[in-house]
Amino acid sequence: MNRLSVNQQTIRQWSLAELVAGCSDAGVANVGLWREPVTEHGLARTARLVRSAGLSVTSLCRGGFFTAAEPAARTAALADNRAAIEQAAELGAPVLVLVSGGLADRPHDLAGARLRVAEALAELGPYAGERGVRLAVEPLHPMFCSDRCVVNTLRQARELVAPLPAEQVGVVVDTYHCWWDPQVYEEIALLGAAGRIALFQAADWVTPLPEGVLVGRGQLGDGHVPLRELLAATDAAGYRGPVEVEIFSEDLWRRPGGEVLRELLGRYRDHLLERPERDGTG
Repeated sequence: MNRLSVNQQTIRQWSLAELVAGCSDAGVANVGLWREPVTEHGLARTARLVRSAGLSVTSLCRGGFFTAAEPAARTAALADNRAAIEQAAELGAPVLVLVSGGLADRPHDLAGARLRVAEALAELGPYAGERGVRLAVEPLHPMFCSDRCVVNTLRQARELVAPLPAEQVGVVVDTYHCWWDPQVYEEIALLGAAGRIALFQAADWVTPLPEGVLVGRGQLGDGHVPLRELLAATDAAGYRGPVEVEIFSEDLWRRPGGEVLRELLGRYRDHLLERPERDGTG
């Protein structure tokens, strides 16, 4: 259980202070934070709050959105990402999660958009490394390619980050986005061999998808994702980091936060922790 991290979006009905207190009371040692509520609460104040509760910040979400071609927009995006890196460093978050961005101002220029992502990573990697923060490219399911993320498979992400130092830029393995990929286990092994797995995130895929798929992720165990198998493969590839549960769900957000957290703890035990071996006594 010491690997479990609760991403802030999973219980977004809680304030940041409520999240810290709830996790601390439940014995959860780690949280994943988002920039908007951190800014609202105050960066320095958030850092003090988390540290005083004895919690670790496993990631900060999010940076990225590198795909604009217009020079002023690109300059603004790079500046925003430098600010995000500095925020992560202040929070002690070792990972800044990056969503690459969609097709932006050139709706048919997919190749160009992906090239601009690569250029941004090359520029920002050293800046992050100097501050003790690792950029983590998160490939999103292909249905998000047009508007949110032009990096859609683990292979794409692996090839994208390959020219850059592994300590500066890695990849997020998010079960919601990668479970469907026929090469998922092969790619996890290759990422591990290259030292590129920066973070493991977990959520389930339910059918039928709720209206508004961005917030239609399932609670652990409610869908089709082989959660335990994907985590086992990631661990076998050498990953020893946190297991961050990030679920965007209107259903969860309508419920009391404490109830969601208690359910999450049980689902984590049931669907992600290794099953104990039978001892032959019955």
